[in-house]
Amino acid sequence: MAGLIFERMQRYFIKTPWLVKRIFSSYVWSLPATDKRLYLTFDDGPHPAITPWVLDELKKFDAKATFFCIGKNVCDHPQVFQQISTEGHSIGNHTFHHLNGWKTPAKEYMADVEAAAACLPTNLFRPPYGRIKRSQAAGIRSVFPNAKIIMWDVLSGDFDQSISPEQCLQNVLQKTVPGSIIVFHDSEKAYPHLAYALPKVLAAFAASGYSFKAINNV
Repeated sequence: MAGLIFERMQRYFIKTPWLVKRIFSSYVWSLPATDKRLYLTFDDGPHPAITPWVLDELKKFDAKATFFCIGKNVCDHPQVFQQISTEGHSIGNHTFHHLNGWKTPAKEYMADVEAAAACLPTNLFRPPYGRIKRSQAAGIRSVFPNAKIIMWDVLSGDFDQSISPEQCLQNVLQKTVPGSIIVFHDSEKAYPHLAYALPKVLAAFAASGYSFKAINNV
């Protein structure tokens, strides 16, 4: 799961503070938007049941999204992974084994990223938990010169079992602005919150004239 990016009294930020974005300005936190567009992202799949459900919900609103996939899950569920691409969504590298960059030596981390890259043809990368060392980011850019390290502007908190599904929904509805990159998870842990919040997020923003775009993979 993407989640605990910078710890403080709370465990994570719902809205990434401007100061964090400024300090780590080489990472992508949101995208310029001259119109009403949003960027939904889904971490930790593909999952054999939850990811197809997500794809069906997106299809109802002609919404495109970006799926940051774990390499092992791609190998385990290749048909679901193919469905993501076939339906016009972007894909991103989320390491092969969902490694925490802060707790993993650089050499081991890079080997895991490269293992995922062997089955994930993309230059988009999101570090699990949002945790990555500067040396690891530099290593990714040296191996993949066109790499974009994608973080987020709004974290739904769907992985957080201490909050209600309604709070997960309100996290997104209240904090999202045009150009926001929003994080959900197509995982079993997040599904109870995701199943409640995602259809309502899609319906609410679509009714307000928003479109949902995939992050460009080039």
